Amino acid sequence: VQLQAYGGGLVQAGGSLRLSCAASGRTVSSYTVGWFRQVPGKEREFVAAISWSGGSTYYADSVKGRFAISRDNAKNTVNLQMNSLKPEDTAVYYCAGQTPFYIGSVYSASDYNYWGQGTHVTVSS
Repeated sequence: VQLQAYGGGLVQAGGSLRLSCAASGRTVSSYTVGWFRQVPGKEREFVAAISWSGGSTYYADSVKGRFAISRDNAKNTVNLQMNSLKPEDTAVYYCAGQTPFYIGSVYSASDYNYWGQGTHVTVSS
């Protein structure tokens, strides 16, 4: 599967952005999909994930209550709605997929086999 993240941009603090992760080559519903973010000089950080069944979602404490991850199986995408954005949310955001139908940890970058290119999110104060 190939994943492509898009939807990043520049937004003021308190604003919203919606990121999407489009899958090609296989249906995204086969994969647990996660979003990670990275700033220069730091490790890639877990943001959110949704299980391949769609029944479970996971969030980093720093985004809980502000971000929401969801699937759109008709469009073969996984979306990340980001509200109440803060300057500290500024990063390059990546989507990633696990081995199809895998059930296991979702919080580490090493749990994922497939990565899309990043999309930049900049939140100005």
